[in-house]
Amino acid sequence: MAPTKVGVALDWTPNTNHAGFYIAKQKGFYEEAGLEVTIVSPHVDEYKATPASRVADGSCTFCVTPSESVISAHTWPADTPGAKPKFVAVATLLQDSTSAIVTLTSSSISRPSQLDGKTYASYGARFEGRIVQQLVRNDGGKGEFVESTPPMLGIWETLLKGEADATWVFMGWEGIEAKRKGVELNAFGLEEFKVPYGYSPLLVAHPDTVSTKPEVVRSFLAATARAYEWAAAHPAEAAELFLTAVAAEHAAQPALPQPLDPEVVKESQAYLAAHYLDGQGRWGHMQPAVWDRFVDWLSASGLLTSKVQSRSAAAPGTTSLDGLRGGDVGEPIPRQDVDVAAMFSNELLPPSKHSAK
Repeated sequence: MAPTKVGVALDWTPNTNHAGFYIAKQKGFYEEAGLEVTIVSPHVDEYKATPASRVADGSCTFCVTPSESVISAHTWPADTPGAKPKFVAVATLLQDSTSAIVTLTSSSISRPSQLDGKTYASYGARFEGRIVQQLVRNDGGKGEFVESTPPMLGIWETLLKGEADATWVFMGWEGIEAKRKGVELNAFGLEEFKVPYGYSPLLVAHPDTVSTKPEVVRSFLAATARAYEWAAAHPAEAAELFLTAVAAEHAAQPALPQPLDPEVVKESQAYLAAHYLDGQGRWGHMQPAVWDRFVDWLSASGLLTSKVQSRSAAAPGTTSLDGLRGGDVGEPIPRQDVDVAAMFSNELLPPSKHSAK
């Protein structure tokens, strides 16, 4: 029988958040499961297509994305262009929050409240600007920073070059890269400033895939869980295998914007080994309370509204962060209208821990 083809759209160029996909393929776990897996990095088209759009149009089976993307798909106003299917998160790649808003220590911006009047380099996501705004307010600031939207894959570099004062990164990747370069960062963890952030990144599927092809999803998740559990137990070996697998997977594609630094990969893999699995040694499982807390907070903070922030702020029903801050938010979306339970499922994850062989 021919293998089932599966595509995975990454949220960023290959990094250790994604290690399990590459390791599962390199170690033959997907092949054993009857799957032919292709991993799509956004650098192949300079992020012209978002990971979520690749799942929406059927070109990929899964995508990697933060929980905000799932929440956005489920709360997108019906009369606003850009609506996506009501995606289902089928696994979380990491159990703990490893992202933060960062500034250069040399900038003397040592607290979020000091971002007022400064420039924040944004991905232009629906909730992003107002999450950062609320973080600044929670520290006593006004949330009146300037938002810039540089090319997606160049956002981190704008901070390093001094073209922006702050941005949002994963401490287990860009944070370690900065450390290896001798660049000191101030990191503002979202939870530290009373933002109960959700899972990020997630593995997400089209609702039709979950309902009509559950065995494909189940097989993919079992093989992927096996790889992440192995990586957690063998971080040094995982780093080497990840480097080999990335080179093999993308050999026929345009070169990565920046080649992987083996030392960054090794240190990052060691860092993330403690974040891949839950307290029972399982990969992928999500707690309903984490989802509920984040959606409750988005609602209580006034972020669930019918006007949406977008990089294409001229489109109907969309606006800019400045527009939202100026009151152009549309109508509030009642919390009771948001079905959090429909946003995620643990049901297709493997029921018990694999042995890490």
